[in-house]
Amino acid sequence: MAVPAAFFAVFFAYPVAAIVARGLKADGGWQPGRIVDVLAQSDIRQVLWFTTWQALLSTALTLVIALPGAYALARFDFPGRQVLRAVITVPFVLPTVVVGTAFMALVGRGGLLDELWGVRLDTTVWAILLAHVFFNYAVVVRTVGGLWAQLDPRQEEAARMLGASRLTAWRTVTLPALAPAVAAAALMVFLFTFTSFGVVQILGGPAFSTLEVEIYRQTADLFDLSTAAVLTLIQFVAVGAILALHAWTVRRRETALRLVDASVTARRPRGAGQWALLGGVVATVVVLLLLPLAVLVQRSFGGAGLAYYRALTEADGGVFLVAPIEAIGNSLRYAVTATVIAVVIGGLAAVALTRRDAGRLVRGFDALLMLPLGVSAVTVGFGFLIALDEPPLDLRASWILVPLAQALVGVPFVVRTMLPVLRAVDVRLREAASVLGASPWRAWREVDLPLVRRALLIAAGFAFAVSLGEFGATVFIARPDNPTLPVAVARLLGRPGDLNYGQAMALSTILMIVCAVALLVLERLRTDRTGEF
Repeated sequence: MAVPAAFFAVFFAYPVAAIVARGLKADGGWQPGRIVDVLAQSDIRQVLWFTTWQALLSTALTLVIALPGAYALARFDFPGRQVLRAVITVPFVLPTVVVGTAFMALVGRGGLLDELWGVRLDTTVWAILLAHVFFNYAVVVRTVGGLWAQLDPRQEEAARMLGASRLTAWRTVTLPALAPAVAAAALMVFLFTFTSFGVVQILGGPAFSTLEVEIYRQTADLFDLSTAAVLTLIQFVAVGAILALHAWTVRRRETALRLVDASVTARRPRGAGQWALLGGVVATVVVLLLLPLAVLVQRSFGGAGLAYYRALTEADGGVFLVAPIEAIGNSLRYAVTATVIAVVIGGLAAVALTRRDAGRLVRGFDALLMLPLGVSAVTVGFGFLIALDEPPLDLRASWILVPLAQALVGVPFVVRTMLPVLRAVDVRLREAASVLGASPWRAWREVDLPLVRRALLIAAGFAFAVSLGEFGATVFIARPDNPTLPVAVARLLGRPGDLNYGQAMALSTILMIVCAVALLVLERLRTDRTGEF
């Protein structure tokens, strides 16, 4: 635990604490009353209210739209099932900047709806809600569907034989069993939408602002560290409560059910109703998930062939000091470095958390590892600039800052992917190796590593995908001569002109393809035990 604990202390806790402390200090003293002053501002209360209700509404919409898909993939066996599963998961690994750009191409100025019917939804809450459903659809399908596929269908069939209607049997037998998984998925969706940044930044315009966007505005535009620090503390408390609830629901799901092999519960759809349900799910995936991506690709060509892509090779001396195309190489280098860091740190933490003699402190660290997913990435990025500015940690001019920030987001995915597999390794195998004279290192290398190699590769893939798309922290610390793809897209969208818009669409398409390829590789490696969130 020493290495993961030191990593999080230096590169997460210290920068966040430094920027919060600087914001709450004035004239050498603390200002506890500043929290009350900030909350008394009507515009801040409006931001808090919008952040909360849009997250609640986004969560509800995602559940309503995605639960039929979870059922279809869990209970139906049909041609193209694995392809549909992969397609559904693509949006989740896409950077939020790409999601925002895709919906801008669909519902924004000059978008598909604008051209066909003169309808624009950008700078409206509906664009934000639809983008959140697009992004989180896979969370519900994979979390709830993974459990649904392992529920014994004979329990519901027994209720039907005792006279219960199909709806009654589902409500009294299946729904209570699914409740922990539904609650866990809802909490994760709420967490992602509560802390939404890239989607709201691009689609919300000046009219809508979440806590994360407001922290960025107070920090980068107004340089009001005091207000940003208060908002960071509020978000930190809210995220801590959400993660505590999530941990409780996950424990319920792990201990309260008896499951069966998922491969024996899926059957061919029977009857017009089941085929209609499957058709509706496919249509939803096509319209909600594939159409925005298809429009994004179409807009990247813009009727001008490869002109926007060729323009990426030219430096204009304005937004970038280098040609935008160089952002691709920068992002790949940063993501590979961040993946190595995340796998090492997350792997060590996962191994320590599987120890049966682990104390309460070690088990509590499991929950702390999830905090980077909810704590403001903007705060982390700006905290890097504030805290890591003196020897021996003067890293402001170092390229390593970017992969360090990206690795913080990748570590939780590594831990969550590797923990179930490591916990499934029979401890007697290690004990047998020790009895035969193997050192602890050799026992891990000879026993654990062959069993967890596939999970390790999947964890590395997820870390690579999320590192590639990290935006909130990177936007502060990426240097102008070394921009990443998400930062380059956001800067191009912030400039007027069709050429800049087309280049943003082209870069987003490239970023989408890279993430999709990484996901397809993951899907080939996926097993039933390591493939669910």
